[in-house]
Amino acid sequence: MKILIDADGCPVVDITIKISKVKNIPLILLCDTAHIIEKAGAKTITVSKGSDSVDFSLLKLVKKGDLVVTQDYGLAGMVLAKGGLAIRQDGLVYDNNNIDRLLDERHNAKKLRKGGVRLKGPKKRTIADDNKYIIEIEKILGE
Repeated sequence: MKILIDADGCPVVDITIKISKVKNIPLILLCDTAHIIEKAGAKTITVSKGSDSVDFSLLKLVKKGDLVVTQDYGLAGMVLAKGGLAIRQDGLVYDNNNIDRLLDERHNAKKLRKGGVRLKGPKKRTIADDNKYIIEIEKILGE
């Protein structure tokens, strides 16, 4: 098992590195050239800037049983299809019971935005989000 992080704009990189060190699980950060991230305790792969370039690179690396940290529902769905595990930065664990609904919600929101509707952005991140993330990733990795 390894942990792969869709690291562009990911608020839980440092938390995940700490957990991966304790559990001795390899961790790979993937980012594009607009967000070069170097962190001790993690391997970084930087890909060219472009639409979904990080996602496609990550999908080439993910294997059955690997854990991916992402807020991208489309990427999470493809990870699940490859037998991987996926978690969002707020601790939501993607699975076959929720991914279709999430993808549908994303599609509907995109249609609304194309129609000129302004939707609220994400709520401000809280310590509770960090705590829920830690609890859920610990469950996945085994305490």
